[in-house]
Amino acid sequence: QFCNTSVIYLCRRKLRTDVAAAFPNLSAEQLTEFIPNKEELNVIKVYTHKGEAITVYTNNKNPILFEIEKALYPTVYTLWTYPDLLPAFSTWPPVLQKLAGGADLMLPGVVVPSSGFPQVERGTLCAVTLLGNRAPVAVGVATMSTAEMLAAGMKGKGFAVLHTYMDHLWEFGDKSYPPTLAPLVTDPPEKDSAEDKEEMEGQEPFISCTTDPLLHVDIGDLSLKEQDSCARLMGKEELNENRAAETAEDDNTEVQQETEDSRTPQEQMDELFNQCFFHALKCKVKKSDLPLLTSTFLRSHMFSCCPAGQQLDIKKSSYKKFSKFLQCMQHQKILQVKELNKGVESIVEVDWKHPDIKAFAVPEGFSSSSAAQESKSEDREQLYHAPEIIPLYGVSAKMVPLFQESGHRKGSILSSSEVRNIIINYVKTNELVDETNKNFVKVNAILCDCLLDKSEQDEITNLKWDDLLSRCLERLQPLHQVTFFGQEPIVRKGNIEPVSITIAQRSSNKKVTIIKNLELYGLDPQCVANILQQRVQASATISPVPGTKDRVQVQIQGNQVHHLAKMLLEEYQLPRKYIQGLEKAPKLGRKK
Repeated sequence: QFCNTSVIYLCRRKLRTDVAAAFPNLSAEQLTEFIPNKEELNVIKVYTHKGEAITVYTNNKNPILFEIEKALYPTVYTLWTYPDLLPAFSTWPPVLQKLAGGADLMLPGVVVPSSGFPQVERGTLCAVTLLGNRAPVAVGVATMSTAEMLAAGMKGKGFAVLHTYMDHLWEFGDKSYPPTLAPLVTDPPEKDSAEDKEEMEGQEPFISCTTDPLLHVDIGDLSLKEQDSCARLMGKEELNENRAAETAEDDNTEVQQETEDSRTPQEQMDELFNQCFFHALKCKVKKSDLPLLTSTFLRSHMFSCCPAGQQLDIKKSSYKKFSKFLQCMQHQKILQVKELNKGVESIVEVDWKHPDIKAFAVPEGFSSSSAAQESKSEDREQLYHAPEIIPLYGVSAKMVPLFQESGHRKGSILSSSEVRNIIINYVKTNELVDETNKNFVKVNAILCDCLLDKSEQDEITNLKWDDLLSRCLERLQPLHQVTFFGQEPIVRKGNIEPVSITIAQRSSNKKVTIIKNLELYGLDPQCVANILQQRVQASATISPVPGTKDRVQVQIQGNQVHHLAKMLLEEYQLPRKYIQGLEKAPKLGRKK
């Protein structure tokens, strides 16, 4: 315990030195308050979806700093306490939704104050605030200097956003809302060019839309008119591409033409997603289809609404994840999404009377709903993407002594390769490789307690490398990560249950095939039942799984394992190891 305390003390001292170097405008008192001597300070290692390692420092359970490639960045929790820690740039409240969805801050969305911008250089760490409130809501790096921003006419990318209010890092903390901090400069924002001033003449200032400091609390509750008003104030930036036709009627024709011509590929993909979304809701989805898996809605309905020569790719949009796109639509009260099964989201309600759905016009070149219905089954078969499944391991309480040297604690989540590297580094750091035979590892007190049973502790003094690693994996908590196409990864406890295929005998010696756990792999049970029914010309039904609340199973007459195997393995390309019961297919040539 004394050794651990010393390590924490040295870590605090080094961290305080690094913070002082990174943020020199912090006073000595603020620095001591920021990195306290006695309060609990924890270090967490987080891995992004791309596999990049990020070190997060927490104080009183709130993340205060994060470190990427040895560079320190403050979180929004820290900036709410020290709002003047970084040079700040303001934006309009509706932009927050885009930033939280993974977009960078474009210069047309930056408010130009009458007092001018703070002077920054390219690469300077900056804070982003909302107009009317000095509490930062995002942290980003300037992609150009202040002079370059103004010379560019406030066009292009201004800031590469690293962290925002409402993102996953914010969720590590107490999820509190930004405080309301009065702006230091209360002058109204001004446009920086004569053309923009002329453009604003004759329009209402819409001050009530932008100066209310509470708008940041729930930006999703802005009415459509308020959001469009804010979008007009932002000049040439389109925040609501799905209402571009309505906005165009009110905006200057010349400005509209310039906006359309200068749209980035990301903005074009956002527009395509909006078009396919409203097209699918208006022409493809019926009330009887609900609840509808979000993955099924994307691949079976939205994909079929995509114009010829174009392709939906959520990664190329500002949303980055389909779940973020649906959250945006939910904020606009177009639909409602719920997690009916653990980790699997479904659309449970759609407001078909919503003005945006009613006003949507089906693009030319698309046939009526009859042709769409005929191709629905084909779309479902061809557009399914098997999820990516990665086994993971959680550090259990018994294994903490073995992993704490590498900065991990109980509950830390690791991949098998990370576990292997940690064990190898531990063995080499503690010089446990057997000098006489390097294929063996000497068992010290920690390895003995963590990896050996009580009956083995007096007998085993060396372990082979393979045995050492396999024992370690067996004693860690099994987890798995599932990534559905266009959605963020989901981590669940235990090993994933396979698709279960069983044969049951009913009255009159009739057999039925029962399929369970399709939802875990992003497959819609109703869709699978419909396809099987058409192929084998047999009755198929959906029923609740006995003993569960939200799980359903498909039941189809006869032994249909051959057809299921072809569908799951060849068409849906699910790995065989995730399918149980394929051996129950009827033996060919058995009947005479």
